[in-house]
Amino acid sequence: MATRRIVYLEPFSGISGDMLIGALLDLGIGFDSLREGLSRLRLTGYRVSVQKCVRAGVHASKFDVHDDAGPGAAHSGPSLPDSHGCRRFTDIRQMIEASTLSEWVKAKSIEAFRKLAVAEGKIHNQSPEEVHFHEVGAIDSIVDIVGSMIVAEQLLPARFVSSAVNVGQGTLECRHGTYPVPGPATQELLMGIPTFANEVRAELTTPTGATLLTTLVNSYGARPLMRIQSTGYGAGTLDTPGNANVLRVTLGEELMPELAASAEEQVVVIEATIDDMNPQIYGYFQERALASGALDVYATPVQMKKNRPALALTVVCAPAQLESLARLIFAETTTIGIRYTIAQRKTLERRFRQVDTDYGPVRIKVSFLNGERMNFVPEYEDCRKLATEKGVALKEVIAAATRAYLQAERQST
Repeated sequence: MATRRIVYLEPFSGISGDMLIGALLDLGIGFDSLREGLSRLRLTGYRVSVQKCVRAGVHASKFDVHDDAGPGAAHSGPSLPDSHGCRRFTDIRQMIEASTLSEWVKAKSIEAFRKLAVAEGKIHNQSPEEVHFHEVGAIDSIVDIVGSMIVAEQLLPARFVSSAVNVGQGTLECRHGTYPVPGPATQELLMGIPTFANEVRAELTTPTGATLLTTLVNSYGARPLMRIQSTGYGAGTLDTPGNANVLRVTLGEELMPELAASAEEQVVVIEATIDDMNPQIYGYFQERALASGALDVYATPVQMKKNRPALALTVVCAPAQLESLARLIFAETTTIGIRYTIAQRKTLERRFRQVDTDYGPVRIKVSFLNGERMNFVPEYEDCRKLATEKGVALKEVIAAATRAYLQAERQST
């Protein structure tokens, strides 16, 4: 079997920003590296801490943001009084862009706040650029979102997967009044994500937690086939008797079994031609579709009516995934219609081999037909990671892996 890193989140008692940071720190990520990263944000008036605690018998790490305005003023999660004033999305984006954080952390943090702005704007009928964050604009929530990206970056490259999300039940008090759990922003952010509630009457998933899920997680479902490496528990603020108010995060190696050659099988080919969409959206959609199980996603430039340049979008998937991927196409692109056909396909048997190079180990995907080797290719992510770590050209790592595989093949025959 070949492997790749996976981060599996289990929000069985909900999720908030402080719970996610606590869980990732509990995995073993250094607290000093988090503080150093946050110092690059040039945000003042707070300090952070992490300490061990117990929630329903489970030992966990509790992350807190403390207001320097007064002793013992710990902030935990985004549902806070507006003690720091309102902030617009544009203000927060400019602050992040002006920081010396890594490009990945900047991009993910801004993406998270943009999702919040879009959700809040939809609820209040406002432009996302002009949305004023109240509870979410507080210092602790900025720290929770940016801090989560700082610690998550240290696990890359990895695929983030989550189980269903416990949203809680009951009511909560917001600036504009009383609302049922989940609150309006959380409800909007969790559209299309599997959710549930148990007997705990509380807001278990906060807007910040929902935002982090939708920004980091690639897919939702049961625990994949994986080899566990470490486990972290992040504590929530509430201590609910009989219910461990923690977020569990598991870091491991996802095992990908070798795939046998297939007889002819059916697939669905979904198509849509789009001439009115921002091209930036296509890359995001492609990531979402592949993470949701699409077998292939590609776009072909075409010329449409009125001489408009456009994209012919094609998504290939298993028949059982037609409805979910059609919904994703309608949700994430501007098309108002799709076409789909049933096609036959045949695949080669695929096996994974690992070779050692001067730069480090690389997995090789090898394909066979009736026992005869047809093709082989070094895994891109392995080569990319080594090229970055060793400071060499990607093509050099790919060439080294190719030579190593061919030498190993000759020695085995």
